[in-house]
Amino acid sequence: MANNRNTTAGIQSEIAKGIFRPHTALTNMALAYYQADGNYFAKSMFPVCPVNLSSDNYYVFDKEDLLRDSWQRKPAYGKVSPTVVSEHTETYNCKVDQMIMGIDQIRQTDLTRRQGPSVMQPKQQRTKTIAEQANIHQDRLFAENYFKAGVWANEKAGVDSTAPASGQFIKFSNANSDPIAFVDAEKTEMNQQTGRMPNRLGLGINVFNKLKIHPAILERVKYGGSTANPASVTANVLAQLFGVEKVVVLKSIMNKAETGAGEDMQYIGDPDAFLLAYATNAPSIEEPSAGYIFSWDMLGNGQILPILNYLGEQGTHTEYIEGLMAADMKITSADLGRFYREVV
Repeated sequence: MANNRNTTAGIQSEIAKGIFRPHTALTNMALAYYQADGNYFAKSMFPVCPVNLSSDNYYVFDKEDLLRDSWQRKPAYGKVSPTVVSEHTETYNCKVDQMIMGIDQIRQTDLTRRQGPSVMQPKQQRTKTIAEQANIHQDRLFAENYFKAGVWANEKAGVDSTAPASGQFIKFSNANSDPIAFVDAEKTEMNQQTGRMPNRLGLGINVFNKLKIHPAILERVKYGGSTANPASVTANVLAQLFGVEKVVVLKSIMNKAETGAGEDMQYIGDPDAFLLAYATNAPSIEEPSAGYIFSWDMLGNGQILPILNYLGEQGTHTEYIEGLMAADMKITSADLGRFYREVV
């Protein structure tokens, strides 16, 4: 008689043959809410500067002396006075952050004997989760250090009035505004004050969405499309219109609720703000940068995000996956960044 799956004997027979696997996780899908890599913004805005020490000094040469014309007419039979370029030092300080996830070996044994996928290979799954949350952590630190009012030398607030006062501008959600003319004027002013033309534009998601449908933007791109391929406003298109090397849209999100509370999903960066800045693509001793992400390899192996695996205490039958990171997000030139709030 053929085995009947509805009987105890039939089910046991199919389990023994590997035909039937009860309560086994699917191998081809998982409900893991990992975000796309392109959503994260911290490392796209400012360069990462690897450092050998957790805390140290770096030199700052004063722009007032560097940008002055110090050439003098040589007197007959004499010489001019030496030119002095002032300098001072600032300090970075990388503090270590840690994340640990556990694996229950006893439960894992049970899953393995079911011939299941062992919960998506738990070490790989936890390693991916730690790396994912490292990106969230870095974006949160970026927003707290750079993407807010009160930290840059220049900032302005958007208003609905078409006659903004000092320190104000017309909100981009107002059809009477001209975002390109406004940003051009701000770029020119920064260049006049620092000798550097801004090359980075970080946009909150609501600002990006408004710019995509702003009449002044659409007017400039509408003739670049066709019926088959209509013109669209992307981050690259905006970079060309605003004359910057890179437009970064702050799209990453995080749950800001404590463990056990109801979810509170929010954008990490202020969705109604934007940051205009000059930054280098890589650390440089010859060029200034609005900010740096100083990263320390705390284990001395060159890894700025080491992920380690170790066994728990005897009797616990657990093992752990550990992640470490140490970074200091530092404003290194406050006049090379300009923050704009309440833009829409």
